[in-house]
Amino acid sequence: MKPFTAAKKLGIHLPATPAEFQETPVTREAFQALVDSPPEWLVELRRTGPHPRPEVARKLGVTISGLARGGVEDALTTDEIHALLEEMPYWLSQERFNLAAVRDEELRVKQRDADRAAKRAAEAAEGR
Repeated sequence: MKPFTAAKKLGIHLPATPAEFQETPVTREAFQALVDSPPEWLVELRRTGPHPRPEVARKLGVTISGLARGGVEDALTTDEIHALLEEMPYWLSQERFNLAAVRDEELRVKQRDADRAAKRAAEAAEGR
């Protein structure tokens, strides 16, 4: 697989990886070896960053779109993420609130649909 794909699957920022990783296609066996027994550079990169935007969003508890609305366009280090969480700017608290509200609504809709399906199944079992 391409280095970009491997980095994405590993949850790391490709430009922060060693040049050898960036320039060489990764076989499935090599990828599995990275997962099973990560080298020191990978362990350190996962610990301190810089982290790719999906990972930054996950660690901050927001969406990638929320990052963009907050003006975060680049990869962030673990220290920068912790600083944002401590500072908790208004945009970050709003995005976290919005994501929580969306997840609550998704759960409500899922439960409603399950209730409706159960009701339909019960009616079908009664022969209506």
